[in-house]
Formats: sequence, structure tokens, C-alpha cells
Amino acid sequence: MKLRSLLFVPADSERKFAKASSVGADALILDLEDSVAPGRKAFARDAVEALLGGATRDWSFLVRINPFGTGLTLEDLAAVVRPGLDGILIPKVNGIEDVDLVSHYVDVLEVATGVSPGHVKLLVVATETPAAMIGFNGYARKNERLVAMTWGAEDLSAALGALTNKEADGAWTFPYQVARAQCLFAAGAAGVAALDTLYADFKDQDGLAESCRLARRDGFVGRVAIHPDQVATINTCFTPSETDLAHARRVVAAFAAAPDVGTVGIDGKMYDIPHLVAARRTLASVGEGHSNGQ
Repeated sequence: MKLRSLLFVPADSERKFAKASSVGADALILDLEDSVAPGRKAFARDAVEALLGGATRDWSFLVRINPFGTGLTLEDLAAVVRPGLDGILIPKVNGIEDVDLVSHYVDVLEVATGVSPGHVKLLVVATETPAAMIGFNGYARKNERLVAMTWGAEDLSAALGALTNKEADGAWTFPYQVARAQCLFAAGAAGVAALDTLYADFKDQDGLAESCRLARRDGFVGRVAIHPDQVATINTCFTPSETDLAHARRVVAAFAAAPDVGTVGIDGKMYDIPHLVAARRTLASVGEGHSNGQ
């Protein structure tokens, strides 16, 4: 499952879905949660169920369900776990226990609806509750369905009663810098993809590109989008350049030529095993070679 760009689409808007399906996102997240009014939840659920039976797609079909505590989670799962669904985004998780519980429900629903066992993957928004912020160590024990983690600041800041989560210059305040970093570390411990949170100003392409550059620098491999116009920028920023790929190939080739050493020299610089891991991961992101980095 390629996860450079994941575009949110309100599940109750057929018009927005039609537009979103042609913009080049790696995944669409049909949203049953925040973008759908309470009175339209059932309509949105039925709409997703109908869309799942559509034509062959070149993107992954994901659904964000309503979180535990709303009384809607099981109805959402029962409606959407069927052929055509690729993954579920679970919001407001408190830790790996919530992931395990959803996974158990999906186990049963896959059998009931004829989906290949294990096909439906799970993604989580990992930082939306205070409890989540103190439960990250649980992800180290892994869940086989979990493939990605992202983070969010709005629900967390509301839960904490923060006046704002941004500095005057637009940078995250310290608590939310911690949330971002914790998501990145937890994804590493779980061996799954780390996805950066949304960039709210969809008209600011330069700001989005710079934010993506910093995210990729730090280890994020993709990003959530809230507007179709953001997808192309995100895809470009999280796709290795030809220069990056050429360098990665040289690193892999140098180690392949000297299999009994742990350090090689290239153009006067020394490279060791972590550099080899990073090079393999870069090549794997475009379908070359393999990655053993996580």
C-alpha cells in the first residue's frame, strides 16, 4: 500500500468523491467522522457501502470510522468491511489496545463478508487524546494489521483546553511538537509508516512544500491532505528525486561489492550499515530492491 498522499473526502458528498478519485492521491479516506454532520452519519455510511462496489481503482480505499465512545463504531465497521475496502483509519485511539479491538472486529467481519483474511489494514490517528500521549510504548508489541500512524493537534488541544496550538509564526507550540515526535518514534517502534498531519492552508503551496520537506527530513514518508490541490505537491515532496535514487543505488552497490565489511567509502565519505538501511528504504519506496529497515 503506497502512502505518500492520503486525501480526506466527506463520505456524504458524491461530488467531492468523484473529483478526489482523479487527482492522483495514493489513498482516499472516506470520512464518516468529523466532516459528516450527526444527522447524516447513516446516509454517509450507506454511501460508502455503495461506493465500495465500484470499478477497479489505482488508489487505496480507506474509511475513517467514528471513534469508540460515539456508539457508532460497530455500525461503521459492519457497513464498510466488505470487498473493495483496503483499510480503516481509527481516530482518537488511546493506544494499541484500541487497535487490537478493532482488529478483532475486522477478523470476524472479513469472514462474514467474504474478504480475504488480513486484507483490511489499519491506520491510526495516534495523538488525539491525552491518554494516547502516555501510551505509546504499547505500539512496540505490534499489530499485524497496523500499517501507518499519523498525528493530529486539534482534538488534543481541545481536550487539554489549550488556547492555541500554534506560535505567532505558525510553528507548533511545544506540546504539539512532542506529539509529532512521539508519533514518529511510535511508528518506528511498530515498524509502520509515519504520516505527517494535515497542512491547513490549502492555498499555500510553498508553505506546504516546505513543511513536507521538513517532514521527510525527519522520517515521515507521506502526508494527509484536506484538499485535492495539495495532492500533487505532497506526491512530489515524498517521492525520491533521481539524485536521491542514484545515490541510494551507489550505496547499495558498494555494500554488495564488499559483503564482509560494515563500512564503505564513496567519494571520500564513509558510509555504514544505517546508511545502507536508509538507501534500501529509499529504493523500496519506488519499488526497487527491498527494505529491511523496519
